[in-house]
Amino acid sequence: MQRICGSLAQAGYAVLLVGWQRPGSVPLAPQPYAQHRLRGWFQHGKLFYLEYNLRLLLYLLGQRAAAWACADLDAALPTWLRARLGGQPFVYDAHELFTEVPEVVARPRVQRAWQWVENFVVPRAQLRYTVGPALARLFAQRHPGCPFGVVRNVPINETQVSDYQLLDKSANPASTLLYQGALNVGRGLAELLAALPQVPARLVICGEGDCSAALRQQAARLGLLAAGAYPGGQAEFRGYVLPAELRVLTAQATVGIMLLENTGLSYYYSLANKFFDYVQAGIPQLCIDFPEYRALNEQYEVAELVPDLHPATLAAALARLLPGGQPGPHYHRLAANCRRARAEWSWQQEAKTLVQLYADLLNAR
Repeated sequence: MQRICGSLAQAGYAVLLVGWQRPGSVPLAPQPYAQHRLRGWFQHGKLFYLEYNLRLLLYLLGQRAAAWACADLDAALPTWLRARLGGQPFVYDAHELFTEVPEVVARPRVQRAWQWVENFVVPRAQLRYTVGPALARLFAQRHPGCPFGVVRNVPINETQVSDYQLLDKSANPASTLLYQGALNVGRGLAELLAALPQVPARLVICGEGDCSAALRQQAARLGLLAAGAYPGGQAEFRGYVLPAELRVLTAQATVGIMLLENTGLSYYYSLANKFFDYVQAGIPQLCIDFPEYRALNEQYEVAELVPDLHPATLAAALARLLPGGQPGPHYHRLAANCRRARAEWSWQQEAKTLVQLYADLLNAR
């Protein structure tokens, strides 16, 4: 959202980004656009979504805009209603296939409710875009006559910024695997921890989520948190990490982790931003062999693709990248491909598409 809002502001639009205040939210940093956080009593469950939608609608009623955009279904109804009341266009920005995320798929009644919301808002949007070609095709099949644009969630190409200076990975005393993102069901983290005793590398996990406690307990049972061959333990949980610090950690890592379980179409057709973050940092990654990642890897081979999440599969794939625990020839070839790909897979390219979509929408009016 920072990249989207920043690019629109740079293109000359006055942008307001509205979010939600969480107990652990860090203070908002200055941006070239306005920001506002809503506050409420609830943070989870049905009461949260009810309160969030009501507070969002009340806040939006006091604002004026030439267009109203929501990120995903949970903010769609109040945003659409505000656009309808003001006679301005409504924009649906789908960061995922919300009705097919694991937390929704496992609850049929909840899934049916969100599917109703999707069926209601998508045909009423004057502009629709999502994060990958496969999701765009899937949305278009679900909603005939409702085409979706594609704006991939890729990072800025910061090859001139010191955060992303390429490091000599072979100079590191121990290879480091890096996972960044939510610690939720279906992210392959339990399987990765199970494989780790067979892998001569340490693992750094950045993020929190529903599975945080269970994963820490698993790591403790496996002895991965105890000092030994690795002074801080073979697995380290960093918790939430600020973006600037995360860029540094990514540049220092040896291998990125991009694993997902096929628990729903949203994961299967996903195009996660961390895939591109690793490429921008110049590090190869261990990646699940899903359609979007396979297609990108056919353009530039930047990842070691795995067909499943069995611990033996993950350990074998990491051994191909890090024979004896250090980067080998295969690793260095993938790293060179990362350096080739990152100029093309950059936000500088995607921002052109984003700005053109909004220009076409507003010029048509």
